[in-house]
Amino acid sequence: MKKLMIAVMLVAFTLTFTLAYAADTVTYDSKKGAVTFDHKGHSDKMDCAVCHEGTPAKIAVDKAAAHGVSCKDCHKKDGGPTKCNDCHKK
Repeated sequence: MKKLMIAVMLVAFTLTFTLAYAADTVTYDSKKGAVTFDHKGHSDKMDCAVCHEGTPAKIAVDKAAAHGVSCKDCHKKDGGPTKCNDCHKK
């Protein structure tokens, strides 16, 4: 019985960690390759208000926004990756 409880606790811990990580990571599919956005990595480097005006909420990002004001412009200003294959992974 102890082994079963330990196994259940390990599975629960792993699932919790996986779900927490997945919530902080968003993947956008594109013809050039998937783009993975690490929310925690970005929020550790900048204030939330940079992207989220007002109350933080999910932001819809399309190609125009990613290649403009939402991503690339900020990356140019702050030294983030700007080449296609830096973000797009096949």
